[in-house]
Amino acid sequence: AMDAARGELSRKAKLEGKRRQMHELIRANDAVLLSFAESLMKDAGIHCFIADQGMSVLEGSLGMLPRRLLVDEEMADQARRILIDAGLGDELRDMT
Repeated sequence: AMDAARGELSRKAKLEGKRRQMHELIRANDAVLLSFAESLMKDAGIHCFIADQGMSVLEGSLGMLPRRLLVDEEMADQARRILIDAGLGDELRDMT
């Protein structure tokens, strides 16, 4: 039984190690801008995620809480170029 438990633990550890490093590219209140950026990422086959959507729903439609467009760390440079080419350069977060 110990071996089975140990095997399960090492499988979990491997999965944990695969957890994506995400990089924030855009922080905005503009839902249209975010969905446009998200569709550009999907068209390019870049995994992305809009964070804080739930918070925006909780605060109502005032749009005061910004949402964040996150992409895989290793795809951040490519994603950044796509957004700049689409005219969204001014919306990008700093490289920090």
